[in-house]
Amino acid sequence: MTTAIDPSVVQAFTPTGVLRASINLGNPILANKDAATGAPVGVSIDLARAFAERLGVELELVVFDAAGKSVEAVADQRADIGFFAIDPVRGAQIAFTDGYVHIEGAYLVRDASPLRDNAEVDRAGTRVTVGKGSAYDLYLTRELKQAEIVRAPTSPTVVATFLKQDLDVAAGVKQQLEADAGRHPGLRLLPGRFMVIRQAMGCPKSRGEAAARVLGDFVGAMKASGFVADALRRHGIEGASVAPAATI
Repeated sequence: MTTAIDPSVVQAFTPTGVLRASINLGNPILANKDAATGAPVGVSIDLARAFAERLGVELELVVFDAAGKSVEAVADQRADIGFFAIDPVRGAQIAFTDGYVHIEGAYLVRDASPLRDNAEVDRAGTRVTVGKGSAYDLYLTRELKQAEIVRAPTSPTVVATFLKQDLDVAAGVKQQLEADAGRHPGLRLLPGRFMVIRQAMGCPKSRGEAAARVLGDFVGAMKASGFVADALRRHGIEGASVAPAATI
């Protein structure tokens, strides 16, 4: 039996009377539109529903097409919880839980590209496109010292931007790049990965430490119970793994 949540914490999560969950459709591992109904479906939606049930409140989905917009909604308190990659820039305003899913980031190039390894990307004259405000944008902005970053409007438009502007490298979710490569002949992924995204839940830091702790405990319980693993299987997600339990 779960322990009752203090009413003050429920109020902290639901200042409008419902739990507003920010959903990013730009990451197909976590959220998509149902082909028949157009409604958002995916691991993040399942977790949002479960957390609303845990609080005993109604759920409202606030849907965006890009990670940056989804993050801004929580940071600006237009949403109460969200699903993001852990990043120190975002952490200035958002309290993150431990990760619940790990996702690989990869590079995509043309078959004719001389690039053969991830370590070769950061060179002068190389132009790398990423989704504006995505975890890959934030990470590569810190890590790339010589290559130039070109920002696509959203993560799903990265490959289209890469092709239209004749850029050198596209960076993003490995599975999404693989799917795009399958639709556009003459493209290939570089071997391996250049980063691992730790996908977490988060809430505005202004909601208080008690709220952040309840959200963190919820994520830990969802991993331990098998809920996250079941959701990945149910939605046919490959290439993502349940994050390990938090270590103290």
